[in-house]
Amino acid sequence: MFDKNFINKLREQFPILHQQVYNQPLVYFDNAATNQKPLRVINVLSNYYCTINSNIHRGVHYLSQQATSAFEESRKSVQQFINARHAHEIIFTRGTTESINLVASSFSKKYLSKGDSIVISAMEHHSNIVPWQMACEATEAQLKVIPIDQSGTLMMDAYEKLLDANCKLVAVTHVSNTLGTINDIKTIIEIAHRHNIPVLIDGAQAVSHIKVDVQQLDCDFYCFSAHKMYAPMGIGVMYGKEKILEELPPYQGGGEMIKNVTFEKTTYNELPFKFEAGTPNVGDALALKEAIAFMNELGLGQINAWEHELLDYATQKLLEIEGVKIYGTAQQKTSVISFLLGNIHPYDAGIILDKLGIAVRTGHHCTQPLMDFFRIPGTIRVSLAVYNTREEIDALIKALLTVKTMFG
Repeated sequence: MFDKNFINKLREQFPILHQQVYNQPLVYFDNAATNQKPLRVINVLSNYYCTINSNIHRGVHYLSQQATSAFEESRKSVQQFINARHAHEIIFTRGTTESINLVASSFSKKYLSKGDSIVISAMEHHSNIVPWQMACEATEAQLKVIPIDQSGTLMMDAYEKLLDANCKLVAVTHVSNTLGTINDIKTIIEIAHRHNIPVLIDGAQAVSHIKVDVQQLDCDFYCFSAHKMYAPMGIGVMYGKEKILEELPPYQGGGEMIKNVTFEKTTYNELPFKFEAGTPNVGDALALKEAIAFMNELGLGQINAWEHELLDYATQKLLEIEGVKIYGTAQQKTSVISFLLGNIHPYDAGIILDKLGIAVRTGHHCTQPLMDFFRIPGTIRVSLAVYNTREEIDALIKALLTVKTMFG
């Protein structure tokens, strides 16, 4: 288990944390939106542009060869990180949203038709709702929703009843960005596969907290973003099983995804390039590899244990404040706490917390149907990362008491 001295030393690697906002030390609790980047990751990105910046796969010159080799090594690092069977099952995208849109577009063209259905859950991020709605609208298919209970846990009996002969795919989040619920995706996948239904997992909130093994899970697709795992914004991953990726049509056209083009016909490139049209984000891919190395050195088990200790401490301290109500009380949770402070609007509380140096997220967190379920306008969300501390949680509690006093 990490101790206070280790975390303080770790924090030295994150330049952004060592500043003041409004003359207060910055306390950053918005990690579910994006976490901060260690200097070693920033340096890799800078070094790429200073030394080997070049377009890849097409150039015979030295810089292009160096950049191509580094880019493909980054792909292999992602393969190893999630234990994919093949490196060509790793498709680089701009993030989780584009990864899900890629699958929704290509899958619906191939497999979805009138009367079919796609199953999602009540706790999905809009990025795992809207692409499927668009696919259903285009094909006259239906979108069906797995309900949740008041703790924010999926109702598994209701889930299996949705898996009829018309269901063509299940798309479920690994971890809720609002509730922190860790879904039992292994069981979700096993049940779906008994009905020969493929499963897509939105792993945006999971990969920096939980060890993911896509072969052990046996998921058909797994999507995530680099910027929530200590790497830059603008790059993400769509993992797909080789067999199904071979069957799907391309998402976009042009550039790297072609093998041969004439005005009469175009033939598509092999995996993974079939799904990577245009100039790739080489620098951020290299930075992602370094972020993976950073997490591997800390150990995901150790990261998870520290964050869970912080989660327990923060939950206990919050519940000591009269009027606090926490939304998302599932037995299996990651380090996310959504709550309300009495009748104080979350936006008003967030503005005051900001002036006191505390960065939290307020609102619906791109999960408006979830807010409708709980009949609330939004929440205050505290999301923790490995560099957070008990002292920062104490600062949050003090600031919340100030908010409460200001609102009488």
